[in-house]
Amino acid sequence: MKFLKLQQVMDKTSLCRSSIYNLINAGKFPKNITVMGKRKAWLESEIEDWMMSKIEGI
Repeated sequence: MKFLKLQQVMDKTSLCRSSIYNLINAGKFPKNITVMGKRKAWLESEIEDWMMSKIEGI
């Protein structure tokens, strides 16, 4: 299991910051989690699952 920072999520998905947060607000993208304090991150497995769903057309 690996945590990804916002920039890593952006690089992996080719989405910009605003698109990621718009998709999160619409319930169409994995939410970030609080790692510690104000530090937020995403689980790499959830991002990869989301990417696979796009490939499969789900």
